[in-house]
Amino acid sequence: MLRDRIGEVEARIQAAALRAGRRREEIALIAVTKMFPAAAITEAYALGLRDFGENYVQEFEAKALPDPLPGARFHLIGHLQANKSNRAAELFDAIHTVDSVRLARRLNEAPRRRSQPLEVLIEVKLSEEASKSGAAPEEVPSLAGAVAGLPNLRLTGLMTMPPWSDDPETSRPCFRRLRALAASLDLPQLSMGMSHDLEVAIEEGATMVRVGTALFGSRNP
Repeated sequence: MLRDRIGEVEARIQAAALRAGRRREEIALIAVTKMFPAAAITEAYALGLRDFGENYVQEFEAKALPDPLPGARFHLIGHLQANKSNRAAELFDAIHTVDSVRLARRLNEAPRRRSQPLEVLIEVKLSEEASKSGAAPEEVPSLAGAVAGLPNLRLTGLMTMPPWSDDPETSRPCFRRLRALAASLDLPQLSMGMSHDLEVAIEEGATMVRVGTALFGSRNP
């Protein structure tokens, strides 16, 4: 049952936070609902979750959530094409995958129903895998400066996807590097860690962990 799986994930987060000398309140659990129906979001919301992550603009739009969910926040955590920036800015409360000045400018110019600036994070590529996206680490300071100058965006942190491995410890160097980069830019938010390596991410300073499989089970393509 989802209630039980939420409890298990919460126990993992709390244990990792305790080991790291951190408070549980410092860490947001983002429930990743890509490839799951709208009913998964509404059930998780009813059980107390408030942050939800999606990978694709069109998929999330098609879910057509039936009712407003007060307090819910929706995060785009997948690669964003510039031609979908207008719709993304309208649908999401935060976008974790800004990787170029061009995309940031498109988001800044996008019409929004909300009056407050759009929260964004810069995605940093710390893996050699061709499938991974993001700005190169050496590009991040200048990109962060450009984003910070855009009035309709609020840059809060960095995000990364480490190389996949069954061993969560292999993610630690990437997480540690991201934390150091964020600290050098005085950015408080670190979006890193998923179902298999969330403990390592929390130990290395994650403020947002993106958890799908551990909550909802395996996805069907």
